[in-house]
Amino acid sequence: MKILLLGKNGQVGWELQRSLAPLGELVALDHDSKEFSGDFTDLDGLANTVRAVAPDVIVNAAAHTAVDKAESEPELARTINALAPGVLAREARQANAWLIHYSTDYVFDGNGDKPWLENDPVAPLNVYGTTKLEGERLIQQSGCRHLIFRTSWVYGARGGNFAKTMLKLARERDSLSVIDDQIGAPAGADLLADITAHAIRTVQLRPELSGLYHLVAGGETSWHGYASFVIDYARRNGVTLKVAPDAIKPVPTSAFPTPARRPHNSRMDTTKLQQAFDLHLPAWQNGVTRMLTEILEK
Repeated sequence: MKILLLGKNGQVGWELQRSLAPLGELVALDHDSKEFSGDFTDLDGLANTVRAVAPDVIVNAAAHTAVDKAESEPELARTINALAPGVLAREARQANAWLIHYSTDYVFDGNGDKPWLENDPVAPLNVYGTTKLEGERLIQQSGCRHLIFRTSWVYGARGGNFAKTMLKLARERDSLSVIDDQIGAPAGADLLADITAHAIRTVQLRPELSGLYHLVAGGETSWHGYASFVIDYARRNGVTLKVAPDAIKPVPTSAFPTPARRPHNSRMDTTKLQQAFDLHLPAWQNGVTRMLTEILEK
């Protein structure tokens, strides 16, 4: 099996380099790769790359994920999040290759308190969500064999993440204010990568599983709950922090105005994924604890 991975240096892409390597020959590219173009603003170059590599599987881990910045550069966000995946889908169809793609809970409006199902009505609140939804639809309309994984609150030990930011602030400040009315589940890049590898192997034998799936860790929390868990873990493991345990204040989303509106409800129902691929998704705390263990040892 030959696999083309795009966006290799992002949080998910980095973990995918590890998880996909045992499956076959892996060609991993980023936007500045030299031999082949991995630049999602160069749509012709992207198409030529797929034709030159001739993969059996294309895994797209590239995206415009700067949610607030997307509001001021919608055309760039659309090119990267929608038009480029559309090109990959077209080329995958012509080559009879699989396309694996990642989307987001931001395709929903965030109302209510029930976990979102794959077939629930979509109504994105911002440019990022709108462009990611268009990318989904272009892939589905292409007729290529595909897996689209909608996920949320992605983090990795490599690079910046919410937990690292909270630990930095907890060392510097006497008190913190963290949003408590957005609810979801942190999803580790390593979990996404491992499930992707498992799914790729599975669909080689069961191509009828092609489609859209929700993929997040088990359970739910708020950003405030997430921050509290991270800070408590660090304190219990000997990290010196300035913030007191009772000085992490819950505040509403309105306390931190941003250019892009955020959904309040990012819960996602993963029953379809777990049943189709015979998986168990561990509680979000498991992955966050593992990530914290890794970053606190450095």
